[in-house]
Amino acid sequence: MKRTGAEILWEALLAEGVEVVFGICGGAVIHITDALTRYPIRFVLTRHEQAAAHAADGFARATGKVGVCLATSGPGATNLVTGIATAYMDSVPLLAITGQVPSPMIGTDAFQETDITGITLPITKHNYLVTDVGDLARTLREAFHLARTGRPGPVLVDIAKDVQMAEAEFRYPEEVELRGYVPARPLPVDAVERAAELLNAAERPLILAGHGVLIAGAHAELLALAEKGHIPVATTLLGMGVIPGTHPLSLGMAGMHGTLQANRAIQACDLLLAVGTRFDDRVIGDPRSFAPNATVIHVDIDPAEIGKNIVPDLAVVADARAFLEALLPLVEPRRRDGWLEEIEAWRRDAGWDAPLAEEGRLLPQYVIHEIWRATEGKALVVSDVGQNQMWEAQYYLHELPGSLITSGGLGTMGFALPAAIGACIGRPDRPVWVIVGDGGIQMTIQELATVVQERLPLKIAVINNGYLGMVRQWQELFFDRNYSVTRLHNPDFARLAEAYGVRGLRVERRGDVRAAIVAALETAGPVLIDFRVEPEANVFPMVAPGRALSEMLLPERKEAG
Repeated sequence: MKRTGAEILWEALLAEGVEVVFGICGGAVIHITDALTRYPIRFVLTRHEQAAAHAADGFARATGKVGVCLATSGPGATNLVTGIATAYMDSVPLLAITGQVPSPMIGTDAFQETDITGITLPITKHNYLVTDVGDLARTLREAFHLARTGRPGPVLVDIAKDVQMAEAEFRYPEEVELRGYVPARPLPVDAVERAAELLNAAERPLILAGHGVLIAGAHAELLALAEKGHIPVATTLLGMGVIPGTHPLSLGMAGMHGTLQANRAIQACDLLLAVGTRFDDRVIGDPRSFAPNATVIHVDIDPAEIGKNIVPDLAVVADARAFLEALLPLVEPRRRDGWLEEIEAWRRDAGWDAPLAEEGRLLPQYVIHEIWRATEGKALVVSDVGQNQMWEAQYYLHELPGSLITSGGLGTMGFALPAAIGACIGRPDRPVWVIVGDGGIQMTIQELATVVQERLPLKIAVINNGYLGMVRQWQELFFDRNYSVTRLHNPDFARLAEAYGVRGLRVERRGDVRAAIVAALETAGPVLIDFRVEPEANVFPMVAPGRALSEMLLPERKEAG
């Protein structure tokens, strides 16, 4: 039986197990949305295409499946760009489907024509323009294969409008063979054995675990390795949850706003085993002074990341889980009490709990830690970008792998609310909390309508300090408090939420925090809590740009060696 291109698209998505698509319809995809009514796939109509991409991203991170979003041509397609770039930077499997003007009109500057494949070339793993209906099924099969294998990432398929109307036999390929694409390489056994030798000989080893460990599903193996060798673990922002936040060997996040103990351990270790991390500049600080005493072992599935920012002493191109599974039996059980005691002393020196004990002011650290207490560290938290993101990373101790979803590499404000929509749909069995600033929430606040439309029980904590907070902090510390264009005139978020049909609460006093969180948890539907926190609260520790991890700024504005 012949099918139209629009029908072939939905048949392919069914063959790939897709259950939900996020997007907005339009003239260049009207045949696709018309055909959808004949297929059992849920379509979530977002209020902006950027939100559709973020929702697909959040769905993918929460489930491990490929997230799918759809947009029309021209501005619909270009509105996806920020979401696609976010997924690309964080290695998220995403399929972006866009409509294009009819193939005879491509290149004529037709109405709502944009070269979306040209625009997204640097921010996709691969992209396609389909102008022949006979190529569509094969293209979609390849797109899913590329998105989910090797180092995951977004793939865009742009489909001309006449292709959606044309007919062809639907044959979905069982196998994919792409010349030059090598998603997985044989495990280098010699390198694994050498890594074990170095690890066994180390007196002060440290594991730095990144997002790649979670993508590979290697959290159990990493925890077993840490416990067997009594090796402390620091994580990147996107690696949080790979080890329970309350575990004695967990040092928390490393880097610009990392914990005192994590950063000092990096600078003092004699061996650094970095697994599934690309050594982002926010993690390493000044690369010339990063881990100065350490033998560095770098394990990553993408050979392009090896030596890009830090040149390792031993490079291992491998899947994180395959590497850890092979390494684990070669590592000797060993206690490293002196090293762990030194780290514990740094932990005590950090003053992490000082904001939790301060009476009077409503501090954001206290708010987030109270959410942690109420959810026992087991909620799926989607944080936005800025101070709220860093406070979440510091004061919500993630007990479960994959329990933090956030924009790491691109740092996309406005990410949290739409990404949480996708996460909530993908994991209806998990309580989902949004941690977002008053600046970020207003970039995608229209998606409260989508939350209500889809009847999602999201809990949204707005950390409202009246500023673009992270920029204001930089202005305070490095620009003599010249608060240029960072002060926000905000709406009443609780009343605005109510206008959308979301229960709105407002908290201005420390003593009311717990009751509001409990009320949100006891409410079946969505709730937004407007926490009016201290305007000039800062995120510490902080490593200034270009400085070494050992040069942390502490709350007293002093450097810690």
